[in-house]
Amino acid sequence: MSLKMRLIIMSFLQFFVWGAWLITVANYWFGTKQWDGTQFGAIFSTMGIASIFMPTLCGIIADRWLNAEKLYGILHILGGLTLMYVPQVNNPSNFFWVILVAMIFYMPTIALSNSVAYNALKKNNLDVVKDFPPIRVWGTIGFIVAMWITNLSGNKASENQFYIAAIAAIGLGIYSFSLPGCEPKHNTENNKSFVDLIGLSSFKLFANYKLALFFIFSMFLGAALQLTNAYGDVFLDDFKHQPQYADSFVVKYSTIIMSISQISETLFILAIPFFLKKFGIKLVMLFSMLAWVLRFGLFAFGNPTDGLWMIITSCIVYGMAFDFFNISGSLFVETSTDSTIRSSAQGLFMMMTNGFGAVFGSITSGYLIDHFFTSENGKNWHNIWLTFAIYALIIATLFALLFKHKHNPKEVESFSH
Repeated sequence: MSLKMRLIIMSFLQFFVWGAWLITVANYWFGTKQWDGTQFGAIFSTMGIASIFMPTLCGIIADRWLNAEKLYGILHILGGLTLMYVPQVNNPSNFFWVILVAMIFYMPTIALSNSVAYNALKKNNLDVVKDFPPIRVWGTIGFIVAMWITNLSGNKASENQFYIAAIAAIGLGIYSFSLPGCEPKHNTENNKSFVDLIGLSSFKLFANYKLALFFIFSMFLGAALQLTNAYGDVFLDDFKHQPQYADSFVVKYSTIIMSISQISETLFILAIPFFLKKFGIKLVMLFSMLAWVLRFGLFAFGNPTDGLWMIITSCIVYGMAFDFFNISGSLFVETSTDSTIRSSAQGLFMMMTNGFGAVFGSITSGYLIDHFFTSENGKNWHNIWLTFAIYALIIATLFALLFKHKHNPKEVESFSH
């Protein structure tokens, strides 16, 4: 089997595990379990809590002591076993803790999969900018396939979504031991500081103004991602409470409608090499932020009939919103850091986006929605999405003004070396 095919299988299963339950867990929570909504936001904060320390910690382990692909496999097997236990949980407080354990095992695997792929491609003298996006796109396809399987098999609100994810995770964990070796970067210098010795050198990156700004904006964009993950499917499903929309396709197949977002991702991932070389890292990330403004703004005015085009367009621009920052940001970290701390730096990027960003997004949005946008008639989705759109616009404006980066086409070429 070719190297690219081996990495494609890894990428496909990596996000299949997540897609099987992430978008539909709200239907399980509110529908099957009928638990109170006030604790639901905490479920999405588990990803953030785990991402604050686990990707960085596992990056350090992979940089210094254990092959990245082996650590990756161990984490997926443990995560799969935890997901297998989720359906046995019968109260929301315990559900939070079990999901937190599952996320402690899962979240660091995203950064580790990047490190394994980049390392394998470079070892074989392949162009990372050209060859990585077509491999990573299969991760998005895996996410879509999992969403469709969960929805079309009638498990959108059932416990089976966790069994589907668990089987895929354990299978990926076993498979990962066959991946190309990604060995630790041993350094034999004797005069290391304590920070270097325990592998925390990646935190020195905050001393660089441009990288520090990049990581701060990563956090704010990570918050935006959690808003759409937590509330997107529930927003569409809530149209069932309005008689004119109750029997619409959007309500019946809300998860499939949401999967348009991931289908769009596949197209934008493939477009990243062109956009990076044409416009440079700053403009590509700015395009992402403006796409978030459209994502939320179109949701604010959309509905399942005459406003269906807005919902679909919102899902399409999501591809640019997500990919242009997350994939380009990962490549930016790859070329801006030393090889001895690369896994740690990727872990730091994940910590800011899926860690602090997710916690900030979950806690802040949960508070705002509960206190300002919820009444006895339900949630005021129009004003919720409008508020999120204004937030994204403010972040985009600040980024355009503060992040100084002149486009140099040769910089993009350096990704492949």
